[in-house]
Amino acid sequence: MAKSLLSVTLKAMKAAERERARRAKAAERRDLAERREVAQQAKDYAAKVKKAEIADERDRKAYEKAVKATHAAAQQAEVDRVNSEIDAVLDDLEGLLAATINVDDHIDLEKLRKPFDTTPFDMPDLEIPLVAPKRPNYPPEPKYVEPDKPKGFFGKKRKLEEARAMAQQTYEMQKVAWASRISALEDRYRKELAAYEQAEAERVKTLAAEKHRFRQELDDHNQAIDQFITNLSYGDADAVQEYISLVVENSAYPDHFEVAHEFSFAPETAELRMRVTVPSPDRFPAIRAYKYVKTSDEIREVPMSQAEISKRYASVLHQVAIRSLHEVFEADRRGLIRTISLEVGTKARHPATGRLDFLPFVGVSAERDSFMEFDLSGLVPLATLKHLGAAISKDPIALVAADVTGVRKS
Repeated sequence: MAKSLLSVTLKAMKAAERERARRAKAAERRDLAERREVAQQAKDYAAKVKKAEIADERDRKAYEKAVKATHAAAQQAEVDRVNSEIDAVLDDLEGLLAATINVDDHIDLEKLRKPFDTTPFDMPDLEIPLVAPKRPNYPPEPKYVEPDKPKGFFGKKRKLEEARAMAQQTYEMQKVAWASRISALEDRYRKELAAYEQAEAERVKTLAAEKHRFRQELDDHNQAIDQFITNLSYGDADAVQEYISLVVENSAYPDHFEVAHEFSFAPETAELRMRVTVPSPDRFPAIRAYKYVKTSDEIREVPMSQAEISKRYASVLHQVAIRSLHEVFEADRRGLIRTISLEVGTKARHPATGRLDFLPFVGVSAERDSFMEFDLSGLVPLATLKHLGAAISKDPIALVAADVTGVRKS
């Protein structure tokens, strides 16, 4: 239970941060759409200019020049936008290690508790009382209307009596219809009121039951947190394993650079064996920039050199290795993990076998006390790995695996 509850809680916290990032990206997409709209408007305008019949040749040329300038500006704006995105991606990759230096990777498990009085109820609609039906608006009771006196000289009395008889009959018919209407309104109101009272009673009953269920779930969650904290303090292998899973889930890598972690803890040696999988070289950025060529009205790629790709990819591998060691050791304030045996690589088809496999590009073992003395803000990842006696691939771009058999494991 501890694992699922803790993971859900931590993922909920991260979901809010992802939502903020999503909104930022949505705003960026809107900006891109607006830029594309400007470019499309320029193209549409250019088409209209070509078809327009402008008597004055100088005016025609001026229009054409303005259209070309607008189009060129739109093309260049698109190039600038794409290049800014490329620069941001490359900056992210160059700063993978720097991004964690000022982040406290320790997870305060006390903050994962869910107090009943401050945790939002998960069925808030039940807390809203139902709206009682309103009494109907009754039509006014009909009244007898005295008929007008007849005109003429003969038979006035008889005509008046006939008119009164007709008026009385109409009045009585209206009163019967009115009484029937009142009765129907009353009957419908009584039914609606009874249905409301029953539904409201059911709501109150359901709310009480769901509140009890909610409180029980919070109690179970908080008890799981208590048990987890206790188990972790004793160095329980499952608790350490779960805590490290929270740590790596909380490690925020860029969206464009997916990282996966596998690990196991050996309590008898206090060693954590970890494997970190990064994107393969063929998924690594290979475009350095884009440029707009006015003469041909083309946006062309400016590819990275193979040497630059190799250098950047190797840098990423080295940073991920040092970052992974740092995040685990810093998060483990209890010092339960004394040694980490780490492999960083990718999943790809092995050049020799053709089989999809994990290819390690970096293999390193680090001891807690000595590693925690390093100053991450001043070190060079490759130099640190060499200092630790790491096995490092000579050509990861060509999927040449490092020989990690010599990396110490307990």
